[in-house]
Amino acid sequence: MMQYACNIILDMTEQQRIDLVKYRIELANSTLAEIADQKRLGYYNTAVNRMYYACYYAAIALLIAYGKEVKSHAGVRTSLSLNFIKTGILPEDFGAFYSLIFSKRSSGDYEDFITHNEETVDSLMPQVNQFVQTISHIVYDWLSENNN
Repeated sequence: MMQYACNIILDMTEQQRIDLVKYRIELANSTLAEIADQKRLGYYNTAVNRMYYACYYAAIALLIAYGKEVKSHAGVRTSLSLNFIKTGILPEDFGAFYSLIFSKRSSGDYEDFITHNEETVDSLMPQVNQFVQTISHIVYDWLSENNN
């Protein structure tokens, strides 16, 4: 599977696109399930990383479902905002949250001496769950409309 699979969606058959949407939303939910273990083990930076990627995979599933091409993490943020937040499909606070979780993941992964803690994980988890669940419902509705 290509890293940025959604930048090739225009060349996919409808069934390939449906399969990719299913894969990405399942990946979002399985990544979400990893967070508790990372937190229990004290790997808070990794837990934050998995939080971001659960949201990212959900966002990608949504974008692919609706035929939106993106080529970068920033492109996901922009397309999500323009096509789903500003249109009222997703709650307005999802944009700020997605930027926040991206920033937290980036700092934990790339900046020296940044160590997230249990409080950070606990404070972000409800929003991560809401983000993934809300998008999952939209994606599952889309799949249902497409007989899958």
